[in-house]
Amino acid sequence: MHPNQFVWLTVLLVVTGLTACSNDTQNDSEPVTGFPWQIERLPNGTTRVFGIVPGQTTLGVAMAQLGDDNELAIIAAPGETGSLEVYYSHYTAGLIEGKLILVADIDPDTLASMQMRARRKGGTHRLLLDEGDLPTARRAAIRAITFMPTFDLDEEIARARFGIPAEVLPVSAQEQHLLYPELGLDLVLNAHGKDVLQYLSPDDFDTHRAQLQIKED
Repeated sequence: MHPNQFVWLTVLLVVTGLTACSNDTQNDSEPVTGFPWQIERLPNGTTRVFGIVPGQTTLGVAMAQLGDDNELAIIAAPGETGSLEVYYSHYTAGLIEGKLILVADIDPDTLASMQMRARRKGGTHRLLLDEGDLPTARRAAIRAITFMPTFDLDEEIARARFGIPAEVLPVSAQEQHLLYPELGLDLVLNAHGKDVLQYLSPDDFDTHRAQLQIKED
């Protein structure tokens, strides 16, 4: 077992013990919440994770919930419209540390206008918004959430926490996607890179699945 996988498994065992202790001893301490696998299915068919409902919660609401230690920017290569994102370089999901990215659902024309007024920071791919565009950005709904844990996952651990995927889609020799349409989750296992958990609205999952198929072909 890879050392990082051992750390992940150790954390899961600790969490299981804490949860059991919390259930057995009714005290005033609150159980640990916010883990990547704690995806709540809502009555209207949407899901909630990290306190965010993809497709509904706005960037502004999420930023207020998650804290100010973030960067709101347009991520775009030269000549591309790119995407509007909020980036948390240090985010703790329950007890799991990692990086968190919130991707906005925003009209391409609006995003292109924002890009014209934005200023570059660091590399050529990061554009900081003009102050006048911040209110519009904060009103944009979140289309997708990406969480990149510091621990390495494998399929066994993934199945233990998230259940049996509806489909396992190999995109390359190093990368496979464990798809959970009802949860709106695409869990990407990368043999030589970072594992990624991508959350989106279940209503958008068919489109996401089709895009993965194009990538595979």
